[in-house]
Amino acid sequence: MPRFRDTSLLNSKPSVPRKDRKKNPKDIKRTIDPAALEMLDHTQECNIITAFDRWSAQQPQCAFGYQGICCRICFAGPCRIKSDEGPGSMGICGARDYTIVARNAIRMMAGGCSAHSDHAREVVNVVLHMCEGHAPDYKITDPQKLYRLADKLGVSREGKSDMELLKEVAEIALADFGKQDEKPLSFLWANLCEGRKQKYMDCDIVPRAIDREVVEVMHRTHVGVDADPINLIFGGLKCSLADVTGEQIATDFSDILFGTPKPVMSEANLGVIDPEKVNVVVHGHNPILSDMVVAAAKEMEEEAKAAGAAGIQISGICCTGNEVLMRHGIPLATSYMAQELALATGAVDVMVVDVQCIMPGIRNVAECFNTKIVTTIPISKIPGSYHIPFDESRAMDCAKEIIRLGIETFKVRKESGRPVKVPQIKSKCMAGFSLEALLDLFAAINPERPLRVLTDAIINGELLGVCLLAGCNNLEAIYEKSHTEIIKGLAQNNVFLVGTGCVMQAAAKHGLLTYEGVEKYAGPGLKAFIDRLYEANKDKLPDKLPLAFHMGSCVDNSRVFNLWNLMAEEMGVDVPKVPFVASAPEAMSEKAVAIGSWVLVNGIPTHVGTMPPLEGSNLVWSVVTCIAHDVFGGYFILETDPEVAVKKLVAALEYRAWKLRIHKKAAEEYGTELCQAF
Repeated sequence: MPRFRDTSLLNSKPSVPRKDRKKNPKDIKRTIDPAALEMLDHTQECNIITAFDRWSAQQPQCAFGYQGICCRICFAGPCRIKSDEGPGSMGICGARDYTIVARNAIRMMAGGCSAHSDHAREVVNVVLHMCEGHAPDYKITDPQKLYRLADKLGVSREGKSDMELLKEVAEIALADFGKQDEKPLSFLWANLCEGRKQKYMDCDIVPRAIDREVVEVMHRTHVGVDADPINLIFGGLKCSLADVTGEQIATDFSDILFGTPKPVMSEANLGVIDPEKVNVVVHGHNPILSDMVVAAAKEMEEEAKAAGAAGIQISGICCTGNEVLMRHGIPLATSYMAQELALATGAVDVMVVDVQCIMPGIRNVAECFNTKIVTTIPISKIPGSYHIPFDESRAMDCAKEIIRLGIETFKVRKESGRPVKVPQIKSKCMAGFSLEALLDLFAAINPERPLRVLTDAIINGELLGVCLLAGCNNLEAIYEKSHTEIIKGLAQNNVFLVGTGCVMQAAAKHGLLTYEGVEKYAGPGLKAFIDRLYEANKDKLPDKLPLAFHMGSCVDNSRVFNLWNLMAEEMGVDVPKVPFVASAPEAMSEKAVAIGSWVLVNGIPTHVGTMPPLEGSNLVWSVVTCIAHDVFGGYFILETDPEVAVKKLVAALEYRAWKLRIHKKAAEEYGTELCQAF
């Protein structure tokens, strides 16, 4: 086999050593978003404290925590690893750096799994209650998705009403949370290619129940239990596969309830807030309530106008924003890190929140402007906020109560004559690319085997491969700079881009979810591919196709998980041979740790642009970057410089595409099976 032209970029080490990663703690303007920059000037003038100020106040941050070698699991500590030898090289119990780093890491995986799976459980419970007649405001919006899901799970449809079928499928989902047998999770196993199933069985990381894997991680990391870093990490990886199962459940049932997304046009950035309207911002992650808020707002337009408003403006932040954007075209106000800046406009009347990524600091900013913060979930409250308990049995009534609070707050805002400051900055964006929507685009070119449109473009060299862009915001990076620079850099190298979460919100705000983005940044192969897709589908699209394809919220990473498994089946290989990479340029939360881990064990090279707390143990570092590749085919690329990250991601795709072509040529020449080595 001829040698690959260059392996120097096939490495995981960051290009800048930790000691040289300098940050200016006095510069709070760590963003490239012009709307955010304008609002930061405003918040400084008004002495309003935001996350940008708190980041500055936290510098320098604890080096022990940064490296992952601080242990707070029992209160004999906290213990810190302070030397390579002697008593200071261990915690009080004798735990070495590799044990402490591994325990901390897998506890984060369990935290992320808990968040996604609890979201999914909430959706499934609503579905079950709807089937039993206890949630009358909900309905089956996409029966075809239900039928496809039932077929995938092996559930017979014969002689059953849609509600009976949905209840049976929902009971299978609920069993995946807490069943007591050793069988694999139904919603995981139904979506894996055969190669990954065998790999997970060989490595003994097949999850048995979502709750059980979280509990097992918490048990094995208790003081005096598991000290073996390899065993710890494999236990965490099993929990991460439970995480993708929860995401799959959340996505599937949300599509059934609210509709599977289709391409839709909208707008993004703070300019979508309209001071002449009642402004209600939905924020969090779960669409169960936010979808009802959207529906209630449509019904209550006249009530708002009677109060002197021009209407009701719903806009979104974080993944609740993504959910209602994908299905209804609701505009995005901003992403996680700038949530307080939306409130600082003074034009938001109500911010209604559910769970995850909601800064407690929003309450302090809201007090300055008489904005009402409304919490809705029992496990997610903020001192001083309103609490309107979400009750699925009267969901529409709850949503209308929130809208009426917004109308009353609008009246007070207008009567007070208080000035507002809304940056007149927003961009067009196209979203709504569920997996089904993508396959529908491909089917216009190849109805029999839609996915071959994508895989053939890679094999033929028109496209270099595919990249999943996912993850959070983090002021360890310049807010949204890494997101946008990596998208532009990969596009120039003819990489087909799909994404979820706050990355796609950054892309939307900076004009990268438009055809103008294609014209500015796409390489010739990517542009030709996108143009061909558009020409085959233009009669059913709202506009020309964008540079990157927004596939949804955090839980909708399951859509991309489905995509690469289907690509592997189409190509006749296991996932590690597919030219597919992932990037989380501003990873921050425990959910990102869980997602990154299951992406890795799926066999995907995974870039992380903000350093996870792993540098305190060379052994654990080697496991997640080198040994992971040998065992699973995926590995972490830990790189803080977005320009270098692009080069490393491109190199990973080039190497996979090169090797796949070599193996296909050899199989054809010698009449053998396609080599499966990765």
